Amino acid sequence: MAPNLNRALPNWGSEELHTAQLDNGFRVIYKQVDRPVTHCGLVINAGTRDELAANGEAGVAHFIEHTLFKGTKNRKAFHILNRLDSVGGEFNAYTSKEDTWIYAAFSEQHLERAIELIADITFEATFPANEIKKERDVILDELNAYRDSPLDSIFDEFEERLFEGHPMGGNILGNEASVSTMSREVIQEFVKRHYHPNQMVFSAVGATPWNKVLRHCEKHFGRVAPSVAALNRTQFGGREPFDLRLKKDIHQVHHVMGQLTHGSNHPDRLGLALLANHLGGPTMNNRLSLNVREKHGMAYNIECAYSPYSDVGVFSIYFGTDKRLHKRAESLVRKELKGLRDKKLGVRQLHDIKQQIVGHVALSQDSGNSVMTSLGKSYLLYDRVERLESVFAAIEAITAEDVLRLANEVLDDTAWSHLVYEN
Repeated sequence: MAPNLNRALPNWGSEELHTAQLDNGFRVIYKQVDRPVTHCGLVINAGTRDELAANGEAGVAHFIEHTLFKGTKNRKAFHILNRLDSVGGEFNAYTSKEDTWIYAAFSEQHLERAIELIADITFEATFPANEIKKERDVILDELNAYRDSPLDSIFDEFEERLFEGHPMGGNILGNEASVSTMSREVIQEFVKRHYHPNQMVFSAVGATPWNKVLRHCEKHFGRVAPSVAALNRTQFGGREPFDLRLKKDIHQVHHVMGQLTHGSNHPDRLGLALLANHLGGPTMNNRLSLNVREKHGMAYNIECAYSPYSDVGVFSIYFGTDKRLHKRAESLVRKELKGLRDKKLGVRQLHDIKQQIVGHVALSQDSGNSVMTSLGKSYLLYDRVERLESVFAAIEAITAEDVLRLANEVLDDTAWSHLVYEN
């Protein structure tokens, strides 16, 4: 008889989620919560995979993220930076392979100030030539700093090789040649193609009444002329596994191994996230940490990650270890993969893993920024948002048979690719 397990889930009450689409196609999503700090952000459906490297655009999405802050038709760079800093707020941006975010956090009463500023730098940026020239050197320094950190650069190089020949393999920072020659014309052409209201979502989490949030958005985002950008993204067809071991001037051996799998649009995305968390998630009780680190003391850093993009995902394991321990550590990792392929999880074991995932989701809700970005991304890609109760129900519905099936799909290490930095 199966043990009687407590399956109680967090009680969230009713979520106040509001959505709207303005006349120009621009979308807004808002979660009303009782807190003094508001988090908001504008997500643009344009990232590294949308760059035309042959046209000198490698790294242009990231370059734009930098230069949006350098001047608009209404403000100089100092006034942009000072607008929220002067009231104790935070204002920043980042680029990924599929999108660009401009985001802010501030005391609730300054919401319109933030919305107006985000609208200004998004739609009125002038990209001054002298600022582009200065930013080239800043980004080249960023490139060099990233290359000096094997722990950072090995993940990017792994995906570059995994997606070889496809825009998904492009480095977010670009390369020395593209950054050194980045021009205002290249920047403006990318903006012209991708910065359209129908490919944008404004997401916010705060205490301001919804009707007021919508009024501010209509005033500052609704004035933009309607225009439509069509994404021209091709799905990656895959490549043969590779095993590349590179000599580097480093002390540790750094090893990334993994393969392509389903993306965030696939029904198995939660099962893959659960599998990655059980194998090598952020807690210390995952299988890789308990065996490779705690039991055998062979790696300080060891982790498993499932990184879903819109139409494809990457399932990978990373560990860093001493050269003399590397082969043994790799063997232990492969042993854990085989164990999950061969044996189905027990009832209590699966229950505990689900409870851990639910707890992680619950903790993420304590971060206004995390909630804001999650809402914005989901609404941008799927024009809908799953409520927490639905997410928890989907996690609860995952069976041991599902996990075993996914383990045999993605943990067959004979089909995995490897990138190793060694001394």
